Amino acid sequence: MLKAFKETGLRWLWVAAIAFGIDQITKFMVLDGMELYQSIQIMPFFNLTHVHNYGAAFSFLSDAGGWQRWFFTLIAVSVSGLILWWLRQTSKEQVLLPIAFSLILGGAIGNLFDRLVHGYVIDFLDFYYQNYHWPAFNIADSAIFLGAAILILDAFKNPDPIDEEDDK
Repeated sequence: MLKAFKETGLRWLWVAAIAFGIDQITKFMVLDGMELYQSIQIMPFFNLTHVHNYGAAFSFLSDAGGWQRWFFTLIAVSVSGLILWWLRQTSKEQVLLPIAFSLILGGAIGNLFDRLVHGYVIDFLDFYYQNYHWPAFNIADSAIFLGAAILILDAFKNPDPIDEEDDK
């Protein structure tokens, strides 16, 4: 088992742990220091605003009546299991791919934890321009986004060797 951690992408799980840890620390600070819907201006385009998201990204299905909590929990558990399997399949030589998977995993587990413990996801990063506000998000969402961006970068940087062989 220890060999699997040294020889596969599982060796990058510490990235997931750090993403999860930072996410939960910041959410605890928001819960401890801010009232629900309280907003603190940090910059002319950025507030810390304490909100609860009962749905998914951009509050998708947030008013669906409660079933969405368990639906998104099931999705997060399934995706996390799949990511762990992918990490186990990646070789020691790969770097970007397992880092991307680990960031996505850490973010998914951060939001999963919120759903299981609170029944909603705690969001607080509020970017805006004049009266238009981007939907509030959190560190877990940022880790998922960064992981997805790295996956795209890796796809361009390291094309599939099977596709390259087909081109010959």
